Amino acid sequence: MSTAAKLGRFFWAYFRANLGMAMEYRVNFVIQVFGMVLNDALWVLFWWLFFRQFPLVAGWSYQELLLLYAILTLGFGLGVGIMGNCTRLSLIIAEGHLDFYLALPKNVLLHVLVSRMNVSALGDVFFGLIVYGFSGAVSWANTAMLCVVSALAAITFVSFSVLAHSLTFYMGNASALADQLFNALITFSSYPGGIFRGVARFLMFTVIPAGFISYAPVAILGERRLVFVLAMGGFTLVLATLAIVLFYRGLKRYESGNLISIRM
Repeated sequence: MSTAAKLGRFFWAYFRANLGMAMEYRVNFVIQVFGMVLNDALWVLFWWLFFRQFPLVAGWSYQELLLLYAILTLGFGLGVGIMGNCTRLSLIIAEGHLDFYLALPKNVLLHVLVSRMNVSALGDVFFGLIVYGFSGAVSWANTAMLCVVSALAAITFVSFSVLAHSLTFYMGNASALADQLFNALITFSSYPGGIFRGVARFLMFTVIPAGFISYAPVAILGERRLVFVLAMGGFTLVLATLAIVLFYRGLKRYESGNLISIRM
């Protein structure tokens, strides 16, 4: 069996197990999922009211904003939903819970990330599909492109979170700092990219890569320019590589917690 096939089976096995555990408490599952859908819907409602007064915001229309939220919520939901531990990595490192994963034959980082599902983030996936349907941009070509850019956005979310939380290896428990950086990424990604200029625009495509989740994907769907696809794909590859390198270099500094742990 090829490596890709084994990896696919590994992902699928964990996804089924995590989903099965979440469905054991079905009422709680439904509350978390639809609670997130409602939360996202309130943001879209706010922007709808805003665009009624101002038809264009920094050159963006309401339809483009709906595309932005479709990509943002799909990317976040797929990335953080399936790899739920990406936002808890600092805690796992600081408390010594990596011991469990180090004893197993699978890739340590990958195993840590997929061993927990973020149930509420699945609501973002549902909402992303719904808001895309109302964006007025639905077509076979755009749907295929949406799948590509949403997958890249998911990798960006997870990679940036791993990069931020891996600082724990070097400076102690960096959970608070990592959470602030990740929240900044979400916040900047949720506004029309055209409102940012100068230094802010530079930061959005470097330190806080929100531009590759908001501005670039919408431009890809709107203009279908290959250069945007290559730029987003290239940046995602670089960010993922940096996250992996920083994590495994930090892993060499890891000190066992000497804990008996099933998993986190």
